[in-house]
Amino acid sequence: MMLDKISLRLNITRLSKLVLLVVTAGVLSACGGANNGDLTQYIAETKRRPAGAIDPLPSFTPYQSFTYSAATKRSPFQPPVRAIEEFVGGGSADIQPDLNRVREFLENFSIASLTMVGTLEREGSLWALIDDGRGGIHRVRKGNYLGRDHGKIVTASQNQLTVLELVSDGLDGWIERPRTIELSVQE
Repeated sequence: MMLDKISLRLNITRLSKLVLLVVTAGVLSACGGANNGDLTQYIAETKRRPAGAIDPLPSFTPYQSFTYSAATKRSPFQPPVRAIEEFVGGGSADIQPDLNRVREFLENFSIASLTMVGTLEREGSLWALIDDGRGGIHRVRKGNYLGRDHGKIVTASQNQLTVLELVSDGLDGWIERPRTIELSVQE
């Protein structure tokens, strides 16, 4: 009895393979044949058409490299030292940063990377909100320090901060450089 079931299963498997083979042969035979005259005519017509003209490649000028030779000079985005001296009154030996003072967190950032993003008033004191450019927002007020050049906030308003930086004049003296950080309006 068991052998009959096994032989029946084998016969069904063979039969299904045979049916699959016949169907595949029928499908493949439909692809061939003499009924593709319209396709042959279209190919012949396409080959008879004149070939199109290809536009010539555009001419180009070779790249001329530029060597920046002013890397050791003053940044063009900072005012010259003479202009700063005329504005502030020249370097002075009396003006010096307090190097023994504990540095505040925002003194680790360039003042150019700091932006004012808002203000808040707390206990009668105006605080400015500063974005450090790395995703951190910090509260500062008049008297706090920020920037790498010993910048001290001298005035704070709803729209801007005025910072007085101490910058070396290159002659063993220090000069005061005023900077402003305006409120950044994002739309």
